[in-house]
Amino acid sequence: MIIDTHCHLDDARFRDDVDDVIKNAYEQGVQGIIIPGADIEDLSYAQELSHRYSHIFFATGIHPYHHEQYDEKILRSFLSDEKCIAVGECGLDYFRLPEDAAEKEAEKQKQKDVFVKQIELAKELKKPLIVHIRDANEDSKHLLVEKNADVVGGVLHCYNASKHLLDLADKGFYFGIGGVLTFKNAKNLIEVLPLIPKDKLLLETDAPYLTPMPYRGERNEPSYTLLVAQKMSELLNISVTELHNLTSKNAFTLFKALEKIKLDTI
Repeated sequence: MIIDTHCHLDDARFRDDVDDVIKNAYEQGVQGIIIPGADIEDLSYAQELSHRYSHIFFATGIHPYHHEQYDEKILRSFLSDEKCIAVGECGLDYFRLPEDAAEKEAEKQKQKDVFVKQIELAKELKKPLIVHIRDANEDSKHLLVEKNADVVGGVLHCYNASKHLLDLADKGFYFGIGGVLTFKNAKNLIEVLPLIPKDKLLLETDAPYLTPMPYRGERNEPSYTLLVAQKMSELLNISVTELHNLTSKNAFTLFKALEKIKLDTI
């Protein structure tokens, strides 16, 4: 069994064949999938998919690029669903900031405000966080520590290989590793991977994005989690079976609601 802890099945690129994609992944052993929340407009479809399949769950949150969408009433309505098992993806993304200094700081502050609101929401509802960090290591770590996010823990989605974030493992945070690990330019991630405690490793695809080799450039799919697992097992010098079991156990530990998975035949 293998679990894709971050897969955007609600993306428009899956609308025409989502059931086939899910079936194919399941038959190859991907028997648990989490759809992260990013755009509030897609939450209803993510919720629908999670109720269509017993092994699919969803999260509810606002991506930093969409911070203006934040509506706590709407988020709470989805977070009350038993198939909604986390808050996120939420966090900070400073990759595309305005050039004007004042506008840049204003944008950063808006992202921080919405991130903090979601940290507090996760703590209140006792759900783990799915954290998005891009070009914002210092501020992200500071807020997670300052706001006591260790109360619920979470996963650093698409972990960016920053050693600065590694000690968050001691505060209940896991590290989501996806297709980037297979890229030729993944030198930093390959070097840092052995430094991550094995009991804090999670597999993800971020499908339809970040497709692993040898399919880079094509649409990513949850079945490609196996390619990430293969590469990770080679780098850690453990068997693929051990890697599958290890990361699945970690997923069940963080996302406790995954225990509701029923391994029925699709």
